[in-house]
Amino acid sequence: MKHSDSARRAISAPFTRRSFLGLGAAAAGAVLLGACGTDSSSSPTSGQAPRTGGRLQAVFNGGGADEVLDPHKSNLYVDVARSNAMYDKLVELGDDLSPVPRLAAEWQPNADATVWTIRLRDARFHDGRPVRAADVLYSYSRIVDPKNALRPAAALAVLDVPRSRAIDDRTVELVCTQPCGEITTVLSAFGAYIIPEGTTDFATPVGTGAFSFVSFAPGRSLVTTRFDDHWDGAAYVDELEILTASDETARINALLGGQVHYADDLSVTSARTYAGDDRVEILISPHSSMSAFAMKVDRPPFDSLELRQAMFALVDRNQLVSTILGETGTVGNDLFGKGFEYYADDLPQREQDLDLARDLIRRAGARNTTIDLQTTSSTNGFVEAANILAEQAAQVDLNINVVVGEGSTFWSRTLDEGVLSSFRSGAMPIGSHIEQRMLTESTKNYTQWRRPEFDSLYATASQTTDDATRDRAYQDMQSQLYTEGGLLVWGFSDAQHGMAPNLRGMPQNAPTNTLGYARFDKAWLA
Repeated sequence: MKHSDSARRAISAPFTRRSFLGLGAAAAGAVLLGACGTDSSSSPTSGQAPRTGGRLQAVFNGGGADEVLDPHKSNLYVDVARSNAMYDKLVELGDDLSPVPRLAAEWQPNADATVWTIRLRDARFHDGRPVRAADVLYSYSRIVDPKNALRPAAALAVLDVPRSRAIDDRTVELVCTQPCGEITTVLSAFGAYIIPEGTTDFATPVGTGAFSFVSFAPGRSLVTTRFDDHWDGAAYVDELEILTASDETARINALLGGQVHYADDLSVTSARTYAGDDRVEILISPHSSMSAFAMKVDRPPFDSLELRQAMFALVDRNQLVSTILGETGTVGNDLFGKGFEYYADDLPQREQDLDLARDLIRRAGARNTTIDLQTTSSTNGFVEAANILAEQAAQVDLNINVVVGEGSTFWSRTLDEGVLSSFRSGAMPIGSHIEQRMLTESTKNYTQWRRPEFDSLYATASQTTDDATRDRAYQDMQSQLYTEGGLLVWGFSDAQHGMAPNLRGMPQNAPTNTLGYARFDKAWLA
């Protein structure tokens, strides 16, 4: 393992619009994405061989001073980028959300899919220790421990970790509490990274990723250096620095000024504005983002089914999509995962019906009710979409008060507080969305949807090895959410990111939350 001298440089100051504009030119190095087994095609290289060396600087929307490097606490896109740099999962999702082997070389079930045998590849942690079955068992034990309340816990709940065992150092036997036909969905769960056995402190994290830790300032910068012994080959760049800036203008100006090589999550307007600028190349992450509003169904006023259905009826999805998402957008139908496996595309597409909305509001006794809508300017399009929804609701005598809050705490606050909030999600299998957000024990249940009969349907879908039975269960679950749920899904869109023109090796077809997104180990600077 090497730590270059420049990797030990002082951490940057917080990245605001002012500080970005004041920076000098960036270091010459840069790097980005790609990984073993991904089906993402890379960006054109004009016949050039990859060049080694330099520091890549990438900027993401951040989580503020409370950020940590615990990969099991990943939640934001910047968390994904940092975790992808320093850690690996057993399995990742490819561009089409199919499984791609990572630390797991192969997996095999017993006859009824209650036990899975996982063979690990030959890989090492940054401190030189080999990855062992004991590390996998420790990582999963930590995730499912209810005291930790970690996001991947719902996805791994099917595992009976105490009964699972190491057959040898490179072979782990995972026991399931019931038949588990979709084990790769479990192993690829958001945040389910493998850490060394016994790890409790992440001040100086040790993982298996293509980059190893150098320094970290929460809300500011993570500096890493190339790990020469990475199992999938060493990265091309010497160093990777992941910066944060909640202001999109700051991220764009840093890219335009040559201060960073990658700027994550550009708005439709910004991507359109700079599409012809020779200082910027636009990278598309297709089918990456769901845009929605989350209504909490466990409290007034949205414990009223009539009022939730009124919200579904009053919204003009076409106006929201054309205004906020532009040409990258498609209309949603109050369900996650449009275009993905098991999506209920036979349900009627909802259209705006103001007369129905008025009738439902009258029946709910909610005419002229004022409802606070929590949103934040730190996520592109949130405030604009919230204001459009407020205008649409006013047509049916419903008063929506748009409350713009601080960005770094938005997601933690709106998980439990308030009644209505802006919501967005990256790509993941529909089953993962349900287990993380829609079950009684889900840790990211922004709508507070809890139905025992719904949980039972999910258990059927996740346990069966019969495709038809699984499909029926997913259709039934989505029918419930479509009729009674609290997630008003108005649109889907591609994500758009900015790259410096000398950044090469970037995958071109990776949705967010898949193997190819926010990963910098196969890119290089021309």
